[in-house]
Amino acid sequence: MGFLDGLKRQLRSVIEWQNPAANALFEQWSDNGDEIKNASTLIVGPGQGCIFVYQGKVQEVFDNEGSYNLRTDNIPFWTTITKVMQFFESEHKVGIYFYRKTVILDQKWGTTSLIKYQDPSYKFPVGLRAFGNYSYRIHEPANFFVNVLGGQNIFTTDDLKQIIVARLSQPLTDFLATSHYGYLDIDANREEIADGVQKKLMLVFSELGFTLTDFRIEGTDFDENTQKRINRIADMTAEAQAAKEVGLDYAKIQQLEAMREAARNEGGGAGMGMGLGAGISFGQNIAQAMNAPSPAPTPAAANPMEKLAQLKQMLDAGLITEQEFADKKKAILDAL
Repeated sequence: MGFLDGLKRQLRSVIEWQNPAANALFEQWSDNGDEIKNASTLIVGPGQGCIFVYQGKVQEVFDNEGSYNLRTDNIPFWTTITKVMQFFESEHKVGIYFYRKTVILDQKWGTTSLIKYQDPSYKFPVGLRAFGNYSYRIHEPANFFVNVLGGQNIFTTDDLKQIIVARLSQPLTDFLATSHYGYLDIDANREEIADGVQKKLMLVFSELGFTLTDFRIEGTDFDENTQKRINRIADMTAEAQAAKEVGLDYAKIQQLEAMREAARNEGGGAGMGMGLGAGISFGQNIAQAMNAPSPAPTPAAANPMEKLAQLKQMLDAGLITEQEFADKKKAILDAL
């Protein structure tokens, strides 16, 4: 039985990659330990390639589909007869590694950590996350076999994804640091950023034997600290613009806002008096800032009509609410 099994192995003549797994990039051909004979025929199907490793070295790369006659030191039948004492095994072993040479499309990527760089506009560090997709193909299979595969029996798209994603952060950081794209420019220039990052990545990946045929950034997101800083700047900018529209500077707006908060203080009689006094001063400051004639400052015991008029001015200017106006008005009238 052993002799017949060994003889059957010697008759193996057709080698091909049938029904490869959907995620297989490289796979070593193996069929119950069959030896590869001098008369064997290698069939390379469409979208496939094959690496022929003999006695530990890459001897040939079959990059075009078709059939090939393999030449080794194994001669059919003769090897079996001379190797009976070695259980019909020949020392002349070869490795056949099939690989997928088609473009692998729409692979997802995402940054595993924050991309940190100095925003050129705001001059503070920002943290960016990004995600997208990429496509690639094996373009130097022998180089890939030596530098990436490392003799593994099978290598998948998931295995290569780990290599690609692990090398994304540095080129993306370098490009953002030198391109001067700030927080407000990222989304508007995603295509240009993707092109720049792809060029940097291709320099790295070409040394490993594969190339990116496409690289896209589908979305970006900034970290919470960056968002807080940007929102604060946006709020201050909006307030400054509003102040400019009514003829006030930003410092005056901040001063008036502080007085408005004091005017809202209802904590006891002292607080009410302080709030009313601050409100009156607030109204006077508004009138002065708008270049409108304003009455001279009046003592706390001023005419109730003047107090009510000042309160009305503050209400019309939006400095106090309807409820605040009603409460203060009632307090003035109750004091009569």
